[in-house]
Order: sequence, then structure tokens, then C-alpha cells
Amino acid sequence: EMEAKYTRKMQALRDEMDLRRKTEIHELEERKNTQISELMGNHEGAFGAIKNYYNDITAKNLTLINLLKEQVEDLKKKEVVLEKEKADVLRQNKGLTEPLQEAQELVADLQKKLVHYYRDKEALMNSKAHLKITQKELKDLQWEHEVLEQRFSKVQAERDELYQKFTKAINEVQHKTGFKNLLLERKLQGLLSVLEQKEVELSEVIAASNLDPSALSLVSHKLEDMLSSKNATIQDLQLQLARVCKAHNDMLQTFEAKLTAFGIPLDNLGFQPLSFPLPGQ
Repeated sequence: EMEAKYTRKMQALRDEMDLRRKTEIHELEERKNTQISELMGNHEGAFGAIKNYYNDITAKNLTLINLLKEQVEDLKKKEVVLEKEKADVLRQNKGLTEPLQEAQELVADLQKKLVHYYRDKEALMNSKAHLKITQKELKDLQWEHEVLEQRFSKVQAERDELYQKFTKAINEVQHKTGFKNLLLERKLQGLLSVLEQKEVELSEVIAASNLDPSALSLVSHKLEDMLSSKNATIQDLQLQLARVCKAHNDMLQTFEAKLTAFGIPLDNLGFQPLSFPLPGQ
């Protein structure tokens, strides 16, 4: 039973596979026939196009050959006419040989004269052109000279005005700076004098009072604090004085640079840089 069962299954499978094979063969044949039909159609279309192309070329070549034949006939006719005209011209040339020689000699003589005339004319034109150029250059130089004179006068006026302004500004700055420096120096000297006097008075008081060490230490600390405060005030005043000196020197350098740019000599300037109160600052 099992053998019969699998025999039936095998037969069914063979039948199914045969059917599938036949179906695939049929599909392959249909695709092949479709491709063959398309190729034949394409080949026929290409053949027709090529045939039409070469037929057009042949027709054009025949038309061109006929046209060239007509042109050759026309050229032959023109050649006959030109031969006749050539013979007539040769006869005329024989009659005009002697007058032509005379005319050629005359032309040679006139050409020599014309060469001299052109040379003279060219030399005259060159002279005129050179004269015009020279006149134009002279006018341009005169105009540039006038412009430069005007600019020079303007620059001189500006230079004098700037010199006066800078001199006035420097005088004002120097005056203010000198006055401020004088005040600061006097204030500093006064503080130093007061400090020296206070130190002397303190020494005398300490010597006369016979204070105990603790009170003396307390007084010394207070005096040191007061001295530190005074020293800070002195340093602040010295720094202010240094700033004023630096501002004055910077203004002087700027002024000297401007004078140098305008071509004014610095010999008679009359201003000197201020020295700093503290070396190295």
C-alpha cells in the first residue's frame, strides 16, 4: 500500500512537473516569437530608413550632376566669349604699347617727385604735430604750475594756522601743567616739612614724657598709621605729578610729529619734555 501510495504521488508529481515544463516551454516560445517579431519589425524599419536615405542621396546626386553639367556648358560658352574678348584686348594692347611706355616713363618720373613730396609733407606734418604737442605740454605745465602755486599758498596758510594753533595749545598746556606741577611740588614740600616737624616734636615729647613701654608702643602704632597715610598721600601726589608730566610730553611729541609732517623745523620750538618726579616711573 505504501509503495502504491508513493507510486501515485510520484506519478502525480511527474504529471505536475511535465505540465509546468510544458507551460514554461510555451511561455519561452511566446517570448521568443515576440522578440523575433519585434526584431523583424525593427529591422524592416531600419532597412526602410536606410533605403529612403540612400534614395534621397541618389536623387540629390543626380540633381547635382545635372546642375554641374549645365554650369560646365555655361562656362564653356563664357570661355568662348572670353577668348574673343582676349583677342580683341591683345589687338588693342599692341596699339597701346608705345603710349604705355611713354606713360610709364612719365609715371616713374612723377613717382619720384611724389616720393619727395610725401617726404616733405610728412616732415611738415611731424613738425606741426611736434609743435602742437610742445604747445600742449607748455599749457599743461603752466596750468600745473598755477595749480601748484595755489596749493602751495593754501598749504602755507594751513601750516601757519596749524603752527599758531599748536603753539597756542602747547603754551596753554605748558602753562596749566607748570602751574599744576608747581602746586603739587609746593604741596609735597609742605607735607614733607610738616612730617619732619611732627617727627621732631614726637621725639621731644617721647623724650620728655618718660612713658611706659605699652603706652609708647600704642603711640608708636598710631604714629606709624598716620605716617603710612601721609606716605600714601605723598605717593598719590607724586603719581598725579607723573601723569601730568607724561600728558605734557605726549602732547609735545604729537606736536613735533605734526611739525615734521608739515616740513616745519624743530630748532626754534622752545619747549622741552618734563622730567618725572620719581625715577623709573
